[in-house]
Amino acid sequence: MKLLCISLGCDKNLVDTEMMLGLLNKDGYEFTDDEQEADVIVINTCCFINDAKEESVNTILEMAELKKTGNCKALIVTGCLAQRYKQEIIDEIPEVDGILGTSTYDEISNVLKQALQGQHTSCFHDLDLLPDVKAERVITTGGYYAFLKIAEGCDKRCTYCIIPSLRGSYRSVPMEKLVSEAEELAEKGVKELILVAQETTLYGVDLYGKKMLPELLHKLCRISGIQWIRVQYCYPEEITDELIETIKTEEKVCNYLDIPIQHASDKILKRMGRRTNQEHLREMVAKLRREIPDMALRTTLISGFPGETQEDHETLMQFVDEMEFERLGVFAYSAEEDTPAAGFENQVPEEVKEERRDELMELQQEIAFEKSEAMVGKVVEVMIEGKVADEAAYVGRTYMDAPNVDGFIFVNTGEELMSGDFVRVKVTGAMDYDLIGEVYDEFTE
Repeated sequence: MKLLCISLGCDKNLVDTEMMLGLLNKDGYEFTDDEQEADVIVINTCCFINDAKEESVNTILEMAELKKTGNCKALIVTGCLAQRYKQEIIDEIPEVDGILGTSTYDEISNVLKQALQGQHTSCFHDLDLLPDVKAERVITTGGYYAFLKIAEGCDKRCTYCIIPSLRGSYRSVPMEKLVSEAEELAEKGVKELILVAQETTLYGVDLYGKKMLPELLHKLCRISGIQWIRVQYCYPEEITDELIETIKTEEKVCNYLDIPIQHASDKILKRMGRRTNQEHLREMVAKLRREIPDMALRTTLISGFPGETQEDHETLMQFVDEMEFERLGVFAYSAEEDTPAAGFENQVPEEVKEERRDELMELQQEIAFEKSEAMVGKVVEVMIEGKVADEAAYVGRTYMDAPNVDGFIFVNTGEELMSGDFVRVKVTGAMDYDLIGEVYDEFTE
């Protein structure tokens, strides 16, 4: 039977999807990208913010039509939207044959089997369990980079966030299991590991009684074939000197950190339930830049949080201007039901949220262009991701660029390169968030 799997939302969700594909591959399903020929459709959903929720609902409704017009015999919905709106999906979308919660994706084979026998099934377990997948994960990212999810859930309870209620409390994946998974990925040709979790910095606290991310990084760096290791989602208040020293001294660990700070106004940070303040954020950024001068810092911000005044917005603008983050994204605040912030007074009008978001992104565009121009003339290591059609050029990424969220470097060369190759490239030009370069041969310079 032919199976189409649609993965929505974050890269952590993508890892769950790849785990399910591993189980379904073991069951003998043939994968397809053609929704019209798919006998089975699995949708792994997201509902972190309203836009994600709408995309998930629309995708389910669109695929539900194929129960009538296409070849689809079974439609399964998994992930965060399924966890949050199980009953609504059952009541309002009868075409859905099976529903799986965030901690039960390892039951996909059983639920699908029952769906094909005409049974409508839902499967939800205790959120504090970690799914146990006994199958080889199917990599969907092209084969040269892969996400390694090192923990599930979160204990922070930020006032705007529903993740703890959808994903449970913080649970680290045992270190030996992660090292084994990373070794399997390396054997398949993966050269870049990207460590993800709701928060990577707390890895190990629940299992080992202390932060073990540095130790995990040391073990992963010993794996033959892995050339880059990238760490994402580091809460600034949890970054330790040991972690900084590990990034600084381990050659395989990219000098890149994703530090979601969300705001810089102390008043707003407090209302968000964040455990830091602007002074600490400034100190942490300064320390990272001092200890690792070529560190690339990415962050995310929320504009228009309830109670945010124009003064708070200007405080954030000034902070962004002064910190000069290499990479930055902004979300307009989305009021999510069942979160404390949704009931806060002084909700900001939608148009104001969007105006403030746009102002922040315009400022960041200027910063990013200056940063890109400063790269011209430098030689950087680049991982090739593909060829530019009909041109003697390739597209790749530097250590400063995570896949899907950051920029590219376009490499001009007459050489024959392959996806996954690492080459030294001299930067010759800059375009906002992207760079242009040519393969660098030090002997012909």
